[in-house]
Amino acid sequence: MKTLSSQNDIFSRRLKDARLRRGLSQKSLGIAAGIDEFVASTRINRYEKGIHEANLTIASRLAEALNVPLAYFYAADDNLAKMILLFAELSQKKQAAFLKSIDIDSEGGV
Repeated sequence: MKTLSSQNDIFSRRLKDARLRRGLSQKSLGIAAGIDEFVASTRINRYEKGIHEANLTIASRLAEALNVPLAYFYAADDNLAKMILLFAELSQKKQAAFLKSIDIDSEGGV
């Protein structure tokens, strides 16, 4: 089972990776997530370094600003995180087709 520390490490690493993929500075990400512009860079830096832990509200706003699913930040392993990103990029029609192809209906049943 993941410890709180390792979960925060995962969040920190994935936050930084997503920010860099989007080509955003720490400050611009913070501002986009609704953090005051005077502390935005410092706050994002501390989240990325694992010094502070983002609460669920902040994590959700960061995910929205980065256009990634919130689950991406918390996935148990890197392969699952990649799958979450890839799935989210599909249209709803393609998501439904994918789920059907692996025998999972839209209600979540197997």
